[in-house]
Amino acid sequence: MDKIAETSLLYDFYGQLLTEKQRQVMSLYHEENLTLSEIAAEFGISRQAVHDTLKKAEQSLTEYEKKLGLVRKFVKSSQALEEIEKRIDEITAAAAASGDAAVVSGLKAMKVIIAGLEEE
Repeated sequence: MDKIAETSLLYDFYGQLLTEKQRQVMSLYHEENLTLSEIAAEFGISRQAVHDTLKKAEQSLTEYEKKLGLVRKFVKSSQALEEIEKRIDEITAAAAASGDAAVVSGLKAMKVIIAGLEEE
C-alpha cells in the first residue's frame, strides 16, 4: 500500500482522535490538495508550522495503529472477503455447469451477505 493510501486509511479510522487543528490541516492537505503555503495562509501560520502539524498528526495516526491495529485487521478482513468471493464464483460456475440449482442459489445468498458486510 502506498504512503498516501495508508495515511488516508489511518485518517479514516483514527482521524477523530486528532486535535481539531490537526484534522483541519490533514483534511486541507490530503482531501483538498492544498499546498503547505496555502494552508499556512488559511490559518495565518508559517509553512513550517503546517508541516510540523502534518507530521505530528501522521505520527499520532501511526501510533494509534500500532496500539489498536484496526487498519491492519480491516485490510486482512477485506483480503479474506475478496478470496471468499473468488472461491464462491468458482464454485458457482461449477455448480451451474453441473445443473445444481440449489447450490447456485445458496452461493448467491452468500454473495448477498458478503455485499452487506462490505457496505458497512
